Amino acid sequence: MTHFRAGAFGVCAAFLLALAGLAGWPRTWLVVRDAQGLRYAFVVQQQPRFSLAWTHSVEKENWVETFRIDHGSIALVSTRFKTFGAGVPDHAGHETRLENGWVVMDGIDRIVDPLAVQAAAAERYRMRYGGRWFALSRPGEAPILTFAVRRAPVIAMWRGMVGAWRAPDTGKP
Repeated sequence: MTHFRAGAFGVCAAFLLALAGLAGWPRTWLVVRDAQGLRYAFVVQQQPRFSLAWTHSVEKENWVETFRIDHGSIALVSTRFKTFGAGVPDHAGHETRLENGWVVMDGIDRIVDPLAVQAAAAERYRMRYGGRWFALSRPGEAPILTFAVRRAPVIAMWRGMVGAWRAPDTGKP
């Protein structure tokens, strides 16, 4: 019986040591912060992309911008929208085309790290990462959100991981 307890203790100790090592292992993260601190944290996978969508305040149409995380930076790679308005360029990037009623501009490749967004509730800001849409806007004050790529251990990102895990899926943009 004593031999069994010593073996079980050894296995538990090895498991806890491995878990502690994993928690301290630095990874690359896409982090979303607001005035209260870390809101979301996502482990960056190979060839990661994320999108931001919102309803334009004047035109009342959805806009979607797609970003790529490349070499520790965020780059805007494409944008799509339905109508042109003041301040909207007639082309950007390497290709501009009309696709199912959307103006699509691809190949922009502009570094925007860190990226700051004021997520007003009226514009319904959303973020897509890993196949899920996350709400960014909240009723009331329009928070300024900062998106950045950071290298940190898992233990430092726990709050953002839990925030992403607990966030409801907002569905399609």
